[in-house]
Amino acid sequence: MTFDDAKRSFRVREGYWFAPKPFGVGATPVTWQGWALTLGFAAAFLLDVHFVREILPKIVIAFTLTAAMLVISWRKTDGAWRWRWGSRG
Repeated sequence: MTFDDAKRSFRVREGYWFAPKPFGVGATPVTWQGWALTLGFAAAFLLDVHFVREILPKIVIAFTLTAAMLVISWRKTDGAWRWRWGSRG
């Protein structure tokens, strides 16, 4: 994979915030909205881990945050989430 191939793989159509990862499964944030969502998720998750003392509410909050992050990023990805291995996939 050349540098130009990598740049092309991180371009998305209007309205999408994530590009499919070139290796593996999932997506990478490529717009400010995608990065804001990712950083907001990380901050909320860390706050949950640090400040929520009871284990059950901590698990419920963590699960809810993670599920919301996955659903939003999946819907805002310009392409399908599937296994990729560079330019072959």
